[in-house]
Amino acid sequence: MDDEKFTQDLFATSAPTFVTPNTRANAQLQHWSYQNAPIFYFFNLRESHVLDSIMNSLWTKTQTSPLESQYFSTVPYLLGEGQAMKYSFHSRLRTRTPVPGLPGRPPDNYLREAMRSTLARQDVEFDICVQVQTDPFLMPIEDASVRWPERLSPRVPVAVVRIPRQTFDSEEQIAFARVLSYNPWHCVAEHRPLGNLSRARKRLYWEMSQLRQRMNNVAHYEPTGDEVFPGWSRSG
Repeated sequence: MDDEKFTQDLFATSAPTFVTPNTRANAQLQHWSYQNAPIFYFFNLRESHVLDSIMNSLWTKTQTSPLESQYFSTVPYLLGEGQAMKYSFHSRLRTRTPVPGLPGRPPDNYLREAMRSTLARQDVEFDICVQVQTDPFLMPIEDASVRWPERLSPRVPVAVVRIPRQTFDSEEQIAFARVLSYNPWHCVAEHRPLGNLSRARKRLYWEMSQLRQRMNNVAHYEPTGDEVFPGWSRSG
């Protein structure tokens, strides 16, 4: 995309597959979700998505901390011209932060608090893994509900993301985060998104970003990595 020149936005969720196989099915899910009845999408007798429901239910859980989980791109990307891949992030932390308030409702900001507590005392590292497409039928591009078999192509560690011990949630940093825009098409051409869902996300994310910035009366800003904030501190 032309609005950013030097960023590579990486998207991932805590489930290994997308909640719907394609844009048509996703539109159906949004229709029923808008009516607070998504169950009618998954268990529609005329066009059932029971397997999608089972797959996502297996991975639905209360998260202890964003720093203690694993994340999956769910949709494929290029790994150089002519080669598709999916990427994932795997936390090296083995500790689990207790979730406050269970079995009731946890506080709204408990995930941020868990991150604050962890980063106040230590660095955090994630392994970045790449799964290369080796079978175009069993590892499809256009159906994001299919989990690519690891027996055909294991997830291979290729890099490490290191988050230094730091204070990250000052008012200035929270305000800075609110002016950022994310889009999977903020990328280099060699690693561009693939598939119908990613093609739809390009326009969808752009429109949502424009709407949010107009409502909040903020201008688009591309981060450089050189930003400095009052009271900001980190070590390592």
